[in-house]
Amino acid sequence: MPLKRSDLPEDVLALLAQGTVIPAHPLALDAGRQFDRRRQRALTRYYVDAGAGGLAVGVHTTQFSIRERGLYEPVLRAAMEDRLAWSSRPMVMVAGLCGSTAQARTEAQTAVGLGYHAGLLSLAALAHSSEDELIAHCEAVAQEIPLIGFYLQTVVGGPVLSSDFWRRFALIPNALAIKVAPFNRYRSIDVVRGLVDARAEERVFLYTGNDDHIVLDLALPFAAMRDGQPVTVRFRGGLLGHWSVWTASAVSQLAQIKAELAANGGVLSPQLLALDSRVTDCNSAFFDVANNFHGCIAGCHEVLRRQGLLEGIWCLDPAEGLGPGQAGEIDRVYQAHGDLGDDAFVRGNLQRWLA
Repeated sequence: MPLKRSDLPEDVLALLAQGTVIPAHPLALDAGRQFDRRRQRALTRYYVDAGAGGLAVGVHTTQFSIRERGLYEPVLRAAMEDRLAWSSRPMVMVAGLCGSTAQARTEAQTAVGLGYHAGLLSLAALAHSSEDELIAHCEAVAQEIPLIGFYLQTVVGGPVLSSDFWRRFALIPNALAIKVAPFNRYRSIDVVRGLVDARAEERVFLYTGNDDHIVLDLALPFAAMRDGQPVTVRFRGGLLGHWSVWTASAVSQLAQIKAELAANGGVLSPQLLALDSRVTDCNSAFFDVANNFHGCIAGCHEVLRRQGLLEGIWCLDPAEGLGPGQAGEIDRVYQAHGDLGDDAFVRGNLQRWLA
């Protein structure tokens, strides 16, 4: 049966509205590049115990090619089963959706059948379509599941989308949130403008996916004009590949931002604002910015490997690995910003997660 926004559990909707940490779930593989069920379970347990408010599965960080390997349903099922077996607290479960309209609707039906709450809809496969066609695509998929729109950066295949597109998206009744990830401040503001023009800022929640500006997206208000008056909008939380690593620290950072905003009338300390550049520096290494994001998945795997959560950094595509010099950059980040990590937390729980 199709899932409507009004069908969502109240505690899940409240969690999404108040803002939370949603890591993009990686794919654990063994040395033969086969699905490593045990370590996949350990990853899910890690995110739950780290305090994540949700999981995004079947997204870019999970590797889109799981679909070609017949792993889409098994991987989504594993994350749902493992998280339910590990904790009864509410979590927002997000399924990645991609491809043609028919494919995305089928994936949405699979996700709903497994108990997922929302679909993160990638438009990369339709990047050359008109905005009218893209809206029709979104409307069709929204008939199956509440949608999280996805402004994907162009360097990895996302189309450039106008503020009017985002106005029209926000007007879709089953639109739930927007992951803003163009890695471009102008385009991020376009999303805010569209949301405000649709008068949907209280109904459709903004989540940052801008891995190059995580802290500032969460900390700063965004303003757009409507009827001659500024309307202030804030990012509620984040849905990020970057948060697939050092997740306990990400949860702590979001809590610190919220606490300072509440205590100081929306004003953050210079120390917390300066955290943005440090987190971005870490992301530059993990996402292999020097090599145009070639090793963005393998880089996150490498951090998880160093912590013992993954056995290796293998990806489904043998050509996908660390970029030239990336390992050294990760070494540098560990030395410079190791206090932002959660290695001690992982060490204290790893054997329990692997059991």
